[in-house]
Parts: sequence; structure tokens; C-alpha cells
Amino acid sequence: MKTRYWALIAAFIVQLLYGLNFTFAKDVIAGGYMKPFGFILVRITGATALFWMFSFLGPKEKIDRKDYLTFFCAAIFGVTINMLTFFKGLEFTTPIHASVIMITTPIIVLVLSTFYLKERLTLLKIIGVILGFSGALVLSIYGKSNLEGDNVLLGNLLVFINAVSYSIYIIIIKKLTYKYHPFTFIRWLFLFGLIMVIPFGYSELVATQFSTFTPYIIFSVLFVVVGATFGTYLLNPLALKHLKASTVSTFMYIQPVIAGIFAITMGSDSVTSVKLIASALIFGGVYLVTKKPKVKLER
Repeated sequence: MKTRYWALIAAFIVQLLYGLNFTFAKDVIAGGYMKPFGFILVRITGATALFWMFSFLGPKEKIDRKDYLTFFCAAIFGVTINMLTFFKGLEFTTPIHASVIMITTPIIVLVLSTFYLKERLTLLKIIGVILGFSGALVLSIYGKSNLEGDNVLLGNLLVFINAVSYSIYIIIIKKLTYKYHPFTFIRWLFLFGLIMVIPFGYSELVATQFSTFTPYIIFSVLFVVVGATFGTYLLNPLALKHLKASTVSTFMYIQPVIAGIFAITMGSDSVTSVKLIASALIFGGVYLVTKKPKVKLER
């Protein structure tokens, strides 16, 4: 019972860290302290170093040579495209927009699973997919930002690409999670991701004026690296070890709530009727997609 209790706390902390991440990352980028790709390079470099430093916490496992190619493909979608499009998208959109768009991930996973894992698509799930994507369209077309220079449509599109990329990563890595302990492949995942991100972020990182960083910006960068990257990837496997994947995934619905409350408190975003309507459509869609069908009892 105690183990399950701590696993539930770990699952909640993961979503808390992700929810706060939207505002901290946005403030660093919107304030002009770091450009998105340079910030991602710092994020992945720091996280990669931490994962390799603490790799001794996991079991010693021998990796099949053929699986390194799978790790590399997973790194393309789970680290490189995923993180680059997320931070670039966050440059143009708001924390609430980005967090709500991210909730379409279970819907995208369903669509991909139907094609690649041959999972059954029911009428209820089809309605859920339509509702969820309708909400994303409403938020992108009619949503607005209070910040000058924001381009909500472009930003939301990039965040959506990030969600699609992360969903592909989940499909790729699904079988490997049964074969290896998360610590075994996460460090390789980030190492491959780091190598691929360097060409995109190097020039922006070199141009960064670190001397202009305020204590708040330094804290924000450290939070993104240590909390929202290393911490989340560390705690998620611990939660999944003692809880069902479906139980852990339901905690994802907390993310936009935390992101919204924190962004409003920090003055980084505001609530509008469009955001509420779009959120309702997406949440409704996700509910229908993740709803388990009733099992008919034989007589």
C-alpha cells in the first residue's frame, strides 16, 4: 500500500513539473535571454550529463546491438523533433495554449496505434478524435495572445507537431520498455538526441549573453533541466513500475490545470472563453478516446 502511495505521488509530481515548465520556459524565451534551440541544447546537455552520472542507480543490462538503431529512431522523435518543436512553438504561443494542445497526445497515440499496432477503432473513439482535433483547431484559429510578437497559429502548430512526435516515440519505445529498465535506454536516448540537436542549437547557444541572466532566469533554466527533464524522466519509470500505464496517463489531465493556474498567477497568460471552449472539446475527446468499452457478459 505504501509503495502504491509513493508511486501516485511520483506520478503527480511529474505532471506538476511539466505544468510549471510551460511558464518558466516561456519566460526565458519571451524575455530574449535564450533562443529556443540554444535553450534546448542546454536542456539536453544538462539532462544527458545527469542521466549518465546517475546511471549506476539502474541495473546493469546488456543491450542487443540491433536495438541501438531503435534507440536512435526513438531519439529522433522523443528528444530531437519533440523538444525542438516544443520550445520553438512556445516562442510563438502561450503556456495555456501549449499545455492544452499537449493533451491531444492520447488521441494521436490512438490514431497511430490503429495503423501501426492494429488496435481496434470504435465509433466512440472516432467521435473522441473528431472532438479533440476540433478543440485544437478552435484554439489555434480563434485563440489570441497578449504578448507582442506571438503567432498563436504557428506556435500551436509546432506544439501539435511536438505532440505527434512524442506519440510516435511512445509507439517506437513501447516494446523496448518490456525488454529493458528505463535507466538503460534513457541515457542512450538523450546521448543520441544531444548529438542531433548540436547543429541546431550551437550558434544560438554561443550567441547567448549569460551575463544578462537574472536570478529568476537562472532558476528557470535550472528548473527546466533538472526538474522538467531529469526529474520527470526519473520519476515516471518509478510510477510506472507500481501503477498501471492507464493510471499514470490519467495524471496528464492535471497538466493544463497546473499550467493555467501558474501562468495566470505569474502574469504570463490569461483565461478567455475560446480557451475554455477548446479545452472542453479536447478534454471531452480525450475522455471518449480513453474510455474503456463495456464488457458484455455471456449468459
